[in-house]
Amino acid sequence: MNGKMHSETGAFSSDGMRAEILNPFVHKLELSNTYDKIKTAIFTVILLPFRVIVICYLIVTAWFLACIGLYGLSEEDLRRKPMAGWRRALKPLICFIGKLSYLAGGMAISVRGQQASRKEAPILVVAPHSSFLDSCIVYATRMSSVIVRKESMDNYVGKLINYTQPVYVWRDDPNSRANTIKEIIQRATSKEDWPQILIFPEGTCTNRSCLITFKSGGFYPGVPVQPVTIRYPNARDTVTWTWEGPGALKLLWLTLTQVHSSCEIEFLPVYYPSEEERRDPKLYARNVRDVMAKALGVPVLDYTYDDCRLIAKAKQLGIPSAPSVREVAELRAQLGLERSQIELHLISQGVARRARWLGAEELARRLGVARAGAEAQRLAQLFIQPSSGLIYFPDYLLCAAFLITQHAPLTQLLSYAFKLYDSTGTGRVNAATFEEIAGRCLGLCQEDAHNTFGQADQDEKGWLTYDEFIAFAQKKSFFSFLFACESAPKPKSQ
Repeated sequence: MNGKMHSETGAFSSDGMRAEILNPFVHKLELSNTYDKIKTAIFTVILLPFRVIVICYLIVTAWFLACIGLYGLSEEDLRRKPMAGWRRALKPLICFIGKLSYLAGGMAISVRGQQASRKEAPILVVAPHSSFLDSCIVYATRMSSVIVRKESMDNYVGKLINYTQPVYVWRDDPNSRANTIKEIIQRATSKEDWPQILIFPEGTCTNRSCLITFKSGGFYPGVPVQPVTIRYPNARDTVTWTWEGPGALKLLWLTLTQVHSSCEIEFLPVYYPSEEERRDPKLYARNVRDVMAKALGVPVLDYTYDDCRLIAKAKQLGIPSAPSVREVAELRAQLGLERSQIELHLISQGVARRARWLGAEELARRLGVARAGAEAQRLAQLFIQPSSGLIYFPDYLLCAAFLITQHAPLTQLLSYAFKLYDSTGTGRVNAATFEEIAGRCLGLCQEDAHNTFGQADQDEKGWLTYDEFIAFAQKKSFFSFLFACESAPKPKSQ
């Protein structure tokens, strides 16, 4: 599939072609002009309270009906057999009220295509997943069963979700994934009249600029699925909820103060898997994703939830080029650096002390890769500083060390940072250098880093060693995160 241009930030698509797209986990939203600010302020006063009151009334009504429908049923009852009789007859009414709550908030939901029956497609595959408002799909699909963490049921809307007879994911269960897949298979292949299963195979929210990797759990049953797309064709995107961007309350506020917004749901034709796809859920998931991406007119990228976590962690710590850290990892793998880990050798040899500023060709030479290759050029481009046109070598090496040690305690990364930014080679860093280190791999602002240095340098020597700082950090609960070991992710079978 050809990549569509969405922004200046690049990534690689699954077919190896260049796809210039926005980082799928970033969403920027600001009221850019005075008119928008004034309009939002006015609607906050005269429109928002009315809408909130009506929405709350409708949600409480739907919740009350769900409580009636669930009366006398245990969680085991909900998992053992599908609802029937009068309990099932309440679903259309709850769906109607649910749609009204969106309409009360100014959002009109339009539906294109025809929802297949459970007999035709036991599973509905929904993408892209970009907002908490995507929950409208539950009402649009006549309360299909969702897949949810059991912990999220302990809240006010838990009753409404329970009414869909969801497939529960138990976070504390080491066999959670296997058990979830087992239950999906049982539901999808059952002869009983269960609701269709609703899955968001991306597993996390993106900004809709592409479709990221589909988890394969919902494709294990090997049954036909119906792809369902969600679009929000609004002039201002006030709904996208990603790892980096506005919070849920701000998005809700800005959405409710729009005069009108819309959501388009489209049911695509049922996808019938081939024998090869039945045997290979990953292939099945990829092919369904391709169909949905074509319908949406967006590229596909092999980003995953783990990539999302990696980028978020890098940004939290202040790792250089953190927004592009996933792409750095991919480029390193393509250049063979992931296997050689030459960066750790360069750090231990103190190369960065002798060559702190490099051009693109010099970086390629230091890493032992072909200078003219597109991958080497792109890797250099991610670290070139516009002001000088050069690469600050310690920053690149620290980013590479972060990727290599991402599942080890942060103390290991910190030990490399002390070597990288110590230009004297004495093993001692002064306050300014410590502030540089703390800002790049501890996530501390300059003021906090300065105060930390002062507390750790108890003898007021004017410098610290790595061992001295670690001895200090071990006594402070604030720095406990340095010593935690993050377990490596399981092999990606989803």
